[in-house]
Amino acid sequence: MKANFQTRTILALAAALLLWASAFAGIRAGLRAYTPGQLAVLRFLTASAVLAIYAGVAHFRRPALHDIPGLIGTGAIGITFYNLALNYGEVRVVAGTASLLIASTPIWTALFAMIALHERLTARGWAGVFLSFAGVALIASGESEGIHLSPEAFLILAAAVTSAIYMVLQKHFLGKYSALEFTAYSIWSGTLLMLPFGGGLWHALRSTPLTGTLPVIYLGIFPGALAYVAWAYVLAHRAAGRTTTLLYLIPVLAIGIAWIWLGEVPRAQSLIGGAVALTGIVMVSLWGKIKTSSAAPELAIECEG
Repeated sequence: MKANFQTRTILALAAALLLWASAFAGIRAGLRAYTPGQLAVLRFLTASAVLAIYAGVAHFRRPALHDIPGLIGTGAIGITFYNLALNYGEVRVVAGTASLLIASTPIWTALFAMIALHERLTARGWAGVFLSFAGVALIASGESEGIHLSPEAFLILAAAVTSAIYMVLQKHFLGKYSALEFTAYSIWSGTLLMLPFGGGLWHALRSTPLTGTLPVIYLGIFPGALAYVAWAYVLAHRAAGRTTTLLYLIPVLAIGIAWIWLGEVPRAQSLIGGAVALTGIVMVSLWGKIKTSSAAPELAIECEG
């Protein structure tokens, strides 16, 4: 039973990382036809519809009244602000810089988890975190135009910080709700708050050919609904600080996907950076065992059937 449970967690983790890695190409394609706001709204309207269909079949539990403000807050932070900031930031920020700034998410998550969840990484675990970050820096500087900061870069940095807050907040709600329920409630609330930024979406939908809209639909179904559900499932059963270190795999996977899908051959420096990032992840996995404070509250995790 335990082996089956661990297998499901590993499969969910692999799905989340692969789908999020594939999102970079989808966002680039979607921004050719839609504004950043329209892209975010259409993507998460699609994700919301997918989750609503499943909710009708699975009969989700209604959230407790006292949890509703918190669920709306997580949606505002992790869905609305994160995706709008990332989309608007990528209009002016080169890909290398954007990926480096987003790669700071595991560092922020480990810091916030240390404060809020009383999770502790060992010294060698922190060394692995920063080694992985250095590897992503090599990838970022080796791709596109390298690393150049602009005012929009602070939007992307803010997105990384809010993403970390969102991941830590999930741990509280995943003690009460299943991964699917929490993801649905946060995405639905985040999408509603996002609607004012989708001005002109209906006109853009009518004037854009299907080939321009399909990437956004893909983003909504796969890196949107399915990846968020998979990641919530993983966080329900693993420590936040240590798990988010695996996000450093995303730039490595994104390079491989772009190589196969778009024919973009990576530079040698990017391949070296990928190897460094993977080394850091191995360090955290082997020697970064989290020390949990005895004062930390226990989470009653509900296992999905």
